[in-house]
Amino acid sequence: MAVKFLNEEVSELCLGKPKVAWVAATATISDALTALRKSGDTHISVWACGGGGGNGGCACVGKFCMADVILFLCREENSPDPFKAFESPVSDILPKGSAIVRHIDSNYSLVEAIDYILDGTQNLVIPIQNHNPRKKFLNNARHVSHEYCWLTQENVIRFLLNSVGVFSPIPTFTIESLNVIDNDIMTILYSKPAISALAHLNRALTEQTSVAIVDEHNRLIGEISPLTLACCDETAAAAIKTLSAVDLMTYMDCGGPQEDLAQLVKTRLEERNLGAMVEMMDEFFQFSMPLNSSASSSSSCSCSSDDESVSVSSGRNWWWSSRGSSSGGRHFPARRSKAIVCNRGSSLVAVMVQALAHRVTCVWVVEKDGTLVGAVTFAGILNVFRSATAERHHNNNNNNNNNNNRTRD
Repeated sequence: MAVKFLNEEVSELCLGKPKVAWVAATATISDALTALRKSGDTHISVWACGGGGGNGGCACVGKFCMADVILFLCREENSPDPFKAFESPVSDILPKGSAIVRHIDSNYSLVEAIDYILDGTQNLVIPIQNHNPRKKFLNNARHVSHEYCWLTQENVIRFLLNSVGVFSPIPTFTIESLNVIDNDIMTILYSKPAISALAHLNRALTEQTSVAIVDEHNRLIGEISPLTLACCDETAAAAIKTLSAVDLMTYMDCGGPQEDLAQLVKTRLEERNLGAMVEMMDEFFQFSMPLNSSASSSSSCSCSSDDESVSVSSGRNWWWSSRGSSSGGRHFPARRSKAIVCNRGSSLVAVMVQALAHRVTCVWVVEKDGTLVGAVTFAGILNVFRSATAERHHNNNNNNNNNNNRTRD
C-alpha cells in the first residue's frame, strides 16, 4: 500500500496550488523586493533565459526572499553601503553550486520528488496542467509557455500526514527508535554576537534548518530561523551586525523593534562607521513603520506589502516605497523566535503535526531539563518514509520470488 501510494504522480499535490510569482535573474535586488512584496508571498521564483531547450530557453534557477537580502547586507563588502548593494543583480544572492530548485514534470512520482528533496532540492517547479485545450496558458513571465507552481518540503510532509495510515505502524514509533534525530546541529551561545553565526545562518537558509540559541549548559533558549528572517524587514541586517543572539531574538519578535533597542543598534553602527546603515534604518522607520516604545508579546509585523502605495521617483527611498502595493497582497504576521521542541520519546507523527502546526522545518529535541540533543528536520522525516518504502518494496519482491519458486516445485 505504501509503495503504491508513493508511486502517485506529483500532479496530485499540485491541485489548487497558485502559479508561482517570478523575477528575472538579471533584475536588481530592489526590483526583486518590489516583486516580492507585490506577490503577497514570502518567496518568489528567479528565472534566467538563454540557450535552447523548452520554455524558450528559460528556467527557474532559484528562489528569493527577505532572508536572502538580510544575509546579503550582512556581508562585509555590503555593510558600508547597503544602498549600492540593493542595486546588485539578484543572481549575486543565489547560492552557488546548490540546486535548491529543480524542474520536474507533473507525471513524476512522489517517490522521485522525495529523492530530489533528499538530494538537497527545496522547491520542485512543476508545470500546471491545462485541462482546457481551448485556453492557452501564459504566465506573467511571458517568455514561459506554461504556468508553473512549486512544491516545498512542507507540501510533501502535509500530503504524507493526510495519508499517514498507509505507513502504519511506522509513524507511531518514537523518533529515537527511528534514528531520525539529527545531531549535526548549529548553535550559538546567547551572549555571542549574532554576526558570528552568519555562516551558520547561510547554511541554514540553504539546508532549511535553523540555528539554536543556547546557554552555557547547552540548554535551548530559542532559535534564529531563516523563516523568521523572511518575515522581517531590511533593518534586521543592522540588528545582526550589532546585537547579541538573544537581543536579536527580541528585535525580531516584536511588531517592529523597541525604540531603545533600535537606538542601541544605530549607536553601535555609528561606532563602527556604518553610517549608511543608520540612514537606511532612519528612512525605513520614517516611511514604513513606527518604532515600539515597549515590547508586546502579541504584536506582529507584515512581511508583505502595505495597503497604501507610496510614489517615489528616484533616490535612496525605493525600498520603503516598494512596501506599497496596489495589488492588495496578503499580510504575514511576524514569526516568533520561540523554538518548537519535542523529546526522544515523541512519536514521528506527533513531530510531523508539531512542525506543520507551527510552520517550521526544524523541531528541536531536548531533555527534560531543556538540554539540547538534536533536531528533527523535514528531510529526516522524508528519509524515514523513503527508507520504509524501499524496505517494503524489497520484501514484496522477495515474497513474490518465493511464491514463484513454490509454484515451480
